[in-house]
Amino acid sequence: MATTYRTCPISGLQFEDQAEKLMRWNAVVGVLWLLVGGITALLVILTRWPAIKLLPADQFYLILTAHGIDMLILWILFFEMAVLYFASSTLLRCRLAAPKIAWLGFWLMVVGGIMANVAIFQGESSVMFTSYVPMQAKWHFYLGIILVAVGALLGVAIFFGTLVVAKRDKTYQGSLPLVTFGALTAAIIATFTILAGAGILLPTFLWSVGLIKEIDAQLYRMVWWGLGHSSQQINVSAHVAVWYLTAAVIFGAKPLSEKVSRFAFLLYILFLQLASAHHLLSDPGMSAEWKVLNTSYFMYFAVMASMIHGFTVPGAIEAAQRRKGYTNGLFEWLRKAPWGNPVFSGMFISLVSFGFLGGISGVVLGTEQINMLMHNTFYVPGHFHTTVVTGTTLAFMAITYLLVPVLFRREMILPKLCQIQPYLFGISMSVLGLVMMGAGTLGVSRRHWDMAFSGAPFQYEWPGAAYLMMGLTGIFGVIAVIGGGLWILLVVGSLLFGKKLDGGKVSDRPTPIPTNTQAASAVAHGSDHVGVPGTVVLALLLFVCFVLYYFVNWKYLSEVWLLS
Repeated sequence: MATTYRTCPISGLQFEDQAEKLMRWNAVVGVLWLLVGGITALLVILTRWPAIKLLPADQFYLILTAHGIDMLILWILFFEMAVLYFASSTLLRCRLAAPKIAWLGFWLMVVGGIMANVAIFQGESSVMFTSYVPMQAKWHFYLGIILVAVGALLGVAIFFGTLVVAKRDKTYQGSLPLVTFGALTAAIIATFTILAGAGILLPTFLWSVGLIKEIDAQLYRMVWWGLGHSSQQINVSAHVAVWYLTAAVIFGAKPLSEKVSRFAFLLYILFLQLASAHHLLSDPGMSAEWKVLNTSYFMYFAVMASMIHGFTVPGAIEAAQRRKGYTNGLFEWLRKAPWGNPVFSGMFISLVSFGFLGGISGVVLGTEQINMLMHNTFYVPGHFHTTVVTGTTLAFMAITYLLVPVLFRREMILPKLCQIQPYLFGISMSVLGLVMMGAGTLGVSRRHWDMAFSGAPFQYEWPGAAYLMMGLTGIFGVIAVIGGGLWILLVVGSLLFGKKLDGGKVSDRPTPIPTNTQAASAVAHGSDHVGVPGTVVLALLLFVCFVLYYFVNWKYLSEVWLLS
């Protein structure tokens, strides 16, 4: 199939024509869904904030449903499609396999996303992100999500096909580049995740149109979390790949051990989906043996994988910095890092928040006994805001500051605000996650729109700290929404008004990657065996924080035991 390849003069990256268009369209549509999700986020925050309590109950649950679908599914899935096309066609310098099918997948996702949102805003599908039966949404809510899933599955298939094209055409030497390998991990997890969704959403759709009489609630919850939680593992694999990409293009960094990093990605495939069980630890239909096996043994292999990445990514950066001469003390390499570059600052805040907040809290939630304290409290959304938002979303925001010039050929506007945005969004969202988890530890409900239970015959007197935490949730939630809105403003403003950049040379076949470019660093193989004492200290700090927090939660649990 005839096509063309554009070589970016800034980075040396080569963009095949159809892949470039698909990356652009997926990224733009993803940003639009982020905008809708951000508006709904503000309304959710202003309702859960006890001093404001903006929306009545029916409107709150409508908005909460839209927020979950638009943020956790649509924004992230569209951007991840762009990441898959980038990691395959662009990094491997080959044509995209079956671009017509890729476009079909894109439009299925667009139509499905609109259809699901129409169902939600019509007011009869306020079933929240989990859509637990026997709550029933309108038929086009389920059909919309199914179309999104089918479209994403087609995109994943195109990714696999593009890897075959690259291998056949010998556009790369040796094994896949590490970033592409990480994207491959995300694609493999996406395949069985989407199939799990089809396994439960298809019968639920038939139930909504009256062709099936009922859906077993316990079976629904078990299979649905094979979609609901495992979909977040796609995000983890994708944003870890973005971390490695950032380290490579900003510092020319290589992993401390490429084989170990690949092995960690393999652990994600084998064990990450088992963490879905922590959502079912309070369910009576699962045996204690099943719960303990999934959450207390197998899941820890996935935790180990994240700990490996959490060590090797900053370790690679430290090694690269020490090779450049930043060898004084433990942390000169970190102090002299380009903190004014939003690509790096966003990535590093993403890494720290994901590890210290999301990772530690995730292990705590995966412990059956402690989970009983926090299940369905505000702790749970606090946890996944530090994984999906400060982990995945912030990493995607950060890499966009690189992609706008090289993919959209536009210079970023307002560079000072670009430098500020990752700090504004990342730090406020991290604090938001902390205070949400604090409120959950005090028992504040995850889903109830009014923590005061106004009008209830029996009132519950919350401790003052609970109201303080919810007030801080409101304050930092609003700041985080401003930070996210600033990113949308900067990206959209740059696409519309940014200075046009030279697109580079266009040829009818891939050309060799220029040496000493970002492209060469992104696809380079090898390991960097330099001592990284600063990263070792950071890893020990993470371990100490984890141990202390873990035992604090056992202390909370011991206070509950006194009730017996």
